[in-house]
Amino acid sequence: MTSTAGTGALHHVEIWVPDIGRAAASFGPLLEALGYAPFQRWDRGRSWRLGATYLVCEESSALSAGAHDRLRPGLNHLAFHVATRAEFDRLVDEAVRIGWRLLFPDRHPHAGGEQSCAAYLEDADGFEVELVVSGE
Repeated sequence: MTSTAGTGALHHVEIWVPDIGRAAASFGPLLEALGYAPFQRWDRGRSWRLGATYLVCEESSALSAGAHDRLRPGLNHLAFHVATRAEFDRLVDEAVRIGWRLLFPDRHPHAGGEQSCAAYLEDADGFEVELVVSGE
């Protein structure tokens, strides 16, 4: 596959996870609902691609800890654009249905401030994904 991405465009993100089955069950349906397609699959890993960018979840044998803590140095969260408020509401409902937990539910969808429309979601392993309505 030839890429038309220019210098500086994000190529891929790789997330090391403690359990590939749980990661695939949470990230897979959410990424596919966002338009990503399954890209690669191996015993301890999966990836999903959108255009020239892909996201990898891997259960590496080199993990030095058994759990992710988004409040420690390192990855805090991934944020994804969502085109419309209707699509956003559908995606949030679907994410919760498949096991993502809505963070800050008392301030949803304005936990980032009244000027924003975003959902902050956490999976069973503590990974956070933010869905942001573009243009709001």
